[in-house]
Amino acid sequence: MLVFNFLVLHFVCLISQTLNNMFGEPKPISEPPLTLGPVRMEGLMDCEGACTERCKETKRPNLCKRACGSCCLKCNCVPPGTSGNYDASCPCYFNLKTHNQIRKCP
Repeated sequence: MLVFNFLVLHFVCLISQTLNNMFGEPKPISEPPLTLGPVRMEGLMDCEGACTERCKETKRPNLCKRACGSCCLKCNCVPPGTSGNYDASCPCYFNLKTHNQIRKCP
């Protein structure tokens, strides 16, 4: 009986080792680093200044600056002037849309 138990244990160990060789050890899931919001890095443009200039003639400057700032952080550009000029200078800014497929950036 002791020999039988030993053989069963040996057989289970061989199967376990074979399965580990076939499929490998499970790899731990690495979690992405936690960020608390947009990070300003060197080399990025001055979004606040660019959006202040872009929104200086609007009737709702706070709303304009908030939308412009969000677009600027994503695209790292703001078109020149107070309106238009999207296509040539900053296509990313022009192509950002809301959930309703309306242009997001002023």
